[in-house]
Amino acid sequence: MTTNLFDDFNPISSKQWKQKIQFELNGADYNETLVWNSPEDIQVKPFYHKDEFSKVFSVTTKATNFRICQNVFVYDIEKSIERALDSLSRGADSLRFTIENESIDVTNLLEKLPLEKVTVYFHLDFISIDFVKKIDAFAKKNNTTIFCNLDPIGQLAKDGNWFTTKEKSNFDTLNLLSAATTSVSLISINASLYQNAGANMVQQIAYSLGHANEYFNRIEAINKPIVFEVAVGTNYFFEIAKLRALRLLFNVIAKEYNHNLDCNIIVSPTKRNKTLYDFNVNMLRTTTECMSAIIGGADAIANLPYDALYHKDNEFGDRIARNQLLILKNESYFDKVNNPADGSYYIENLTNQLAEKSLALFKDIEANGGFLKQLNDGIIKRKIQESADTAQALFDNGKEILLGTNKHPNKQDTMKHDLELFPFVKVKPRKTLITPIIEKRLAEKIEQERLDLE
Repeated sequence: MTTNLFDDFNPISSKQWKQKIQFELNGADYNETLVWNSPEDIQVKPFYHKDEFSKVFSVTTKATNFRICQNVFVYDIEKSIERALDSLSRGADSLRFTIENESIDVTNLLEKLPLEKVTVYFHLDFISIDFVKKIDAFAKKNNTTIFCNLDPIGQLAKDGNWFTTKEKSNFDTLNLLSAATTSVSLISINASLYQNAGANMVQQIAYSLGHANEYFNRIEAINKPIVFEVAVGTNYFFEIAKLRALRLLFNVIAKEYNHNLDCNIIVSPTKRNKTLYDFNVNMLRTTTECMSAIIGGADAIANLPYDALYHKDNEFGDRIARNQLLILKNESYFDKVNNPADGSYYIENLTNQLAEKSLALFKDIEANGGFLKQLNDGIIKRKIQESADTAQALFDNGKEILLGTNKHPNKQDTMKHDLELFPFVKVKPRKTLITPIIEKRLAEKIEQERLDLE
């Protein structure tokens, strides 16, 4: 018979805890001293108690199923195949191929890879019915799980233009593909776009849901899971709650369209807090971000190499990034427990608040014409810019700390302080969200920094 040892102790209410804390503060104000506000206007308390927590949302996550994803840019097919094979042999169990144009022989690429137990994602910089049909035919023949990740709205938000197609619109193309394919998932939501542009978490969730809602309204049949490509930052518990809230709200909205398939979430660390100064600290940042992704319920994680800001893809950076995930899975046992955040009053409280605030913003977007209208009117861009400016101000004032950059900088870093913390906030004059300034204004300086580091 099991004995509950806690029966020997009298329960302590939240009121008693507060009284004890207030006594220890020696007259200092409880709210001003211990309660802080997040950029999402969520008050974070010093403790959370069962008697203050009643509303629980059901969030089902499966940390045991999370996959280690390797990004592969496809230009030379043979080299890409070699790299994919090497990644799979070293621990990756998922691949994400970036392809820029239709000239790539995608069937040849896929046929030379052992994909029986491997999930494949595509990032296509174009939209083509014939190209996707080839992928679908391969998936059907080989029973391979493939996500094409077609996101015309994300293309519009990022570049200011739709994909070029033969059809009247990108939505017509998606409808034709939906009718012509049976074995691949087509639709994705580039939620990382909003995070890297500077949106706070409520905005990220609400804009992603509004983004998805546009597809539900315009695509006649969505019979496969929708993919959310999400970026996570270093606010550890908030990022866990963000992923849980996103999945929760998506399922609520999807049911209104009789779409009963859970979404697939692929996560990458944010680029917003990665630095050129003391760049090795980027490994610590990406590690905690990957931990948040696993606990938050990511289906796959494509880690960001520590040197991604100043190096092209390289074997060493990719191997280190992949090994971080392998350590979390095989040595830290992060994949052994499903729903690991359940029962944490703090995380569940954050999940509830993020979900409620995001749903309210989503409803406001829909009441004012929908996501596409607000995107075209420049409202989404303006709101994100305001949040990005607030974050930049916190960094400039020393309230947002990046170790090795604005706190304990390495004196050997001689680069002039003309780098902004968030280089991905800049936008084009037209209605776009992000345009990295590294490629142009800082290209020569970064190249010189790279040579110095080598």
